[in-house]
Amino acid sequence: MDRAIYTALGAANAALNRQAITANNLANVSNNGFRAQLAAWRAVPVNGPSIATRTLVVESTPGNDTTPGAVHQTDRDLDVALPQNGWLALQLPDGSEGYTRDGNIEVDSEGMLRVRGLPLLGDGGPLTVPPQAKVTIAPDGTLTARGAGDEPKALAQVGRIRMVNAETQRLRMGDDGLFHPAAEGAAPLPQDNALRLMPGMLESSNVSPVNCMVDMIAAARLFDMHMKVIDSVDDNEKSANQLFTLV
Repeated sequence: MDRAIYTALGAANAALNRQAITANNLANVSNNGFRAQLAAWRAVPVNGPSIATRTLVVESTPGNDTTPGAVHQTDRDLDVALPQNGWLALQLPDGSEGYTRDGNIEVDSEGMLRVRGLPLLGDGGPLTVPPQAKVTIAPDGTLTARGAGDEPKALAQVGRIRMVNAETQRLRMGDDGLFHPAAEGAAPLPQDNALRLMPGMLESSNVSPVNCMVDMIAAARLFDMHMKVIDSVDDNEKSANQLFTLV
């Protein structure tokens, strides 16, 4: 009887984790360039003095959905959309690199370009522009700036955005929502000068709110089903104990 409880408990725990992943995807439905996490279940054999066919259910996140999100036009000079497998490089607080497809670039009060509050990297490090300058981005990632009060032709190149090319399978999503090299401590990815941006465009999240709601309902019903199995096994054990007291 106890084995049945543990089997149902493992499946119920997997359903809870699946619902947590689905809820995280739903929470990021409005984040530009977000790639939905995938939830999967796998069977793990039970080792020990048991039947060789007994298995437990373990939840896992094998990766992310590689389907590109919809690209929409914003006509904002600092908005960019990336091609398939293209990523922007950001500087993390520890000095390492993180990668994102969020092309919503902002300029802080000191002229530093940031995405999600983190410095945007260029060829030689974090990118900065003159204060109050009008910045434009070319398809190859080149930044040009025109200072306040300067003539329209007074353009100066201030840097080039660092872009890398990597399939999602070579990356892992961190708790910070950014992607990192799959291998811990791996060197930063090399820059790919062949990548071309789409200025004035943004890629939305590839999360489907409708599918997420359906998955959450399915996970909740599956959890309830396994809890009923646990209750049924518990009732059977109580009935068996009552029979033993009569002996």
